Amino acid sequence: MQEPTFLILTALAAQPLHGYGVIQSVTTLSAGDVNLRPGTLYGALDRLAEQGMIEVDREEAIEGRLRRYYRLSEPGAKALQDQATRLRRNAAAAELQLGKRPGFTLGVAGA
Repeated sequence: MQEPTFLILTALAAQPLHGYGVIQSVTTLSAGDVNLRPGTLYGALDRLAEQGMIEVDREEAIEGRLRRYYRLSEPGAKALQDQATRLRRNAAAAELQLGKRPGFTLGVAGA
């Protein structure tokens, strides 16, 4: 699973969001490392909906424009949980190996 996909699913884990809300949440969750453009986001949302990972929660008209809210589906929640578990396992393995590196202090950049 690509990082932007992981972050989109994470953004939708707690509550339904509309597109701009997803963009803001992904930026916050990634501490500014991932900034989705609308075209990229909506392509990803369409793909995730086709895969059954997310669903349209509701639509509402705001100032004459349709705002679509998305929510995480049960299969999406399972995929997100599986990926989070895999990432934790891989991070633990990396930290274990780094801890064996001579002169390396874990958590100190450039050490």
